[in-house]
Amino acid sequence: MTDTDGRRWHDMGGQPAGPVAMEGHDFALWEKRIDALMVLCGNKGLLTVDGLRRVLEDMGEEAFEKYSYYERWIASVNQNLIEHGVYSPEELGTKMLEVAARGATYGEAQND
Repeated sequence: MTDTDGRRWHDMGGQPAGPVAMEGHDFALWEKRIDALMVLCGNKGLLTVDGLRRVLEDMGEEAFEKYSYYERWIASVNQNLIEHGVYSPEELGTKMLEVAARGATYGEAQND
């Protein structure tokens, strides 16, 4: 898909894509948490559908293909929260180091 046909790379509407799997999907806990975070951020005025979509569409084709659905969502939520001044990239980096130091699993973190 190109810009010459009026579509961007992520716009697959109306294009042949094969059959759609209709079986259920058991969401992982982290996926449920991202969904809940989006609802909370939306209720506080920190995230809109337009804001979420803008970041998703600006990710680029490689990132869009590389990351899962919820990985793209958390990247978009994160970018929107940074843009709203909720935290800075530096503050996020510091917190991520603190969390990583707790251990790779919940059980390891509880041993502190």
